[in-house]
Amino acid sequence: MNRYGLIGFPLTHSFSQRYFSEKFAREGIADSRYDVFDMPDISALSELLKLPDLRGLNVTIPHKQAVFPFLNHLDASAEKIGAVNVIKLNADGSRTGYNSDYYGFRQSLTDWLITLDRTPIELKALVLGTGGASKAVTVALTDLGIPYIVVSRTKTATTLTYEELPEIITNYPLLINGSPVGTYPRTKEAPALPYHQLTDRHLLYDLVYNPAETQFMKLGQERGAAVHNGLRMLELQAEKAWEIWQS
Repeated sequence: MNRYGLIGFPLTHSFSQRYFSEKFAREGIADSRYDVFDMPDISALSELLKLPDLRGLNVTIPHKQAVFPFLNHLDASAEKIGAVNVIKLNADGSRTGYNSDYYGFRQSLTDWLITLDRTPIELKALVLGTGGASKAVTVALTDLGIPYIVVSRTKTATTLTYEELPEIITNYPLLINGSPVGTYPRTKEAPALPYHQLTDRHLLYDLVYNPAETQFMKLGQERGAAVHNGLRMLELQAEKAWEIWQS
């Protein structure tokens, strides 16, 4: 039996187990299973990695950086982004960290912009949050040539705070929620933006995929903005993870 799984905390919002279980059944992938390992403390990873049939793991909040000490190697994708969301257990017993969030976000954003007849060259972005997913987003934006500013609750030399957004939000058409705000079960929450300043030229991309329509998206739609959730990104990064595990 080849075993795969997801680590993070909390994992009540995750669709990964269903996605891979359906993939295994649909594609006739035998002797494989995908489990969810709710892991409040990253120290528990040591025991999990001892499972003899474990072949690979996905990593989500809050462990995308905490897993680094458990790895022997970093792929260029993870090294560049500074976060890991895929671990491959190699045949020699070593463990390599990768980042498939970059691929999932970049491809899904590119596809969405094509459907909207919008181009990267006309956009500037605000990236909400500073976690591992946001790091993948900022690298993808850089590679696409989209200037961005990271927004955090705490002011730093390289970020703005939410209180500063009313002065600039009209000049930043692409808003990307890379924070967990609005994720199930706290579905009534939304990032603290001046939503009344949004227009039909704004694009709101929420990396959250549960619920399918977040409060962030609803408030944007009320102002005529185009919206997109994180489900397609999840699917693309999941397929990339499978490709990594099978390589």
